[in-house]
Amino acid sequence: MAAPVEFYFDFASPYGFFAAQEVDGLVAPFGREVAWKPIMIGSAFKASGNLPLVSQPLKGEYSRHDWERLARLMDVPYRLPDPFPVPALPPSRAYWWLESKDKDLAKSYARAVYLAYFAENMNISSLEVACALGVPLGIDPDEMAAAAQAPEWKARLKDETEAAIAKGVFGSPFFLVDGEGFWGADRLWMVRAWLEKGGW
Repeated sequence: MAAPVEFYFDFASPYGFFAAQEVDGLVAPFGREVAWKPIMIGSAFKASGNLPLVSQPLKGEYSRHDWERLARLMDVPYRLPDPFPVPALPPSRAYWWLESKDKDLAKSYARAVYLAYFAENMNISSLEVACALGVPLGIDPDEMAAAAQAPEWKARLKDETEAAIAKGVFGSPFFLVDGEGFWGADRLWMVRAWLEKGGW
């Protein structure tokens, strides 16, 4: 079976949120699965010398407008959260704990986290909030809280982030298709074309 398409993202990334709505459906017709991989985007920014879009002159205002426009185009619920951005450490660590047990459940949790932040303005940097989001999925909040604070899963997130950077990942979302990198939600059409053509 062909290797999964790797989907790197940060839970506080609006473009990551929009990509998460489409990536599995886009890849499925080609017999591929998607490996969802949350990382710490701040570390990637540090490695690349980049800054969050909202911190950049001109780009910040454009991006805010673009996110609203993209949400209308895709017909998905969206509002710029307050505060924004936030460090998404609790849900990211919890994700890797879940992923080690049940990949599908981990993806469902990731979608819930994204919707909570970008549609419902819930502060996902809160451990309590991150754990509460797992309850409707049947995840014990006390178990998740313990995992999100455990050295093992703190280290896992750090290791996954460092491994991603070593592969050339510097933003969210970032896709790797058989080693070929595509940065940005606006490159999903190229991911599809690469899968259709087998590269070019």
